[in-house]
Amino acid sequence: MSAPLPLALRSRFQRLIEEGLSGRAAALRLKLSPATGARWAHQVRTKGHAKPDPQGPPRGKGKLAPYREFLEELIAQDPDITLFELRDALAEAEGVRVHHSSIANLLSRLGFTYK
Repeated sequence: MSAPLPLALRSRFQRLIEEGLSGRAAALRLKLSPATGARWAHQVRTKGHAKPDPQGPPRGKGKLAPYREFLEELIAQDPDITLFELRDALAEAEGVRVHHSSIANLLSRLGFTYK
């Protein structure tokens, strides 16, 4: 997914809408597509701003979120445990089957390193 358009452009667009231009007219003035103008104008009317929404899935709602404490406890017991051992322990204790890279992603977000 590409990066959202700059906030400066969005604020200029919002000012044009607040001055009374339609979304299409404001978009054409700023050299945006009419579809983007309609979308942003709707957002300005409903939310009061044209800021971009957060991209990606919400944080902390992944498959492994409920098992975070379990994984941290295993690491506290054995700091040299491997990802494959963590994966197998999770499958055995909780019945959850995940790829070892998913565990690595969770652990890196929690501040653990493999060095």
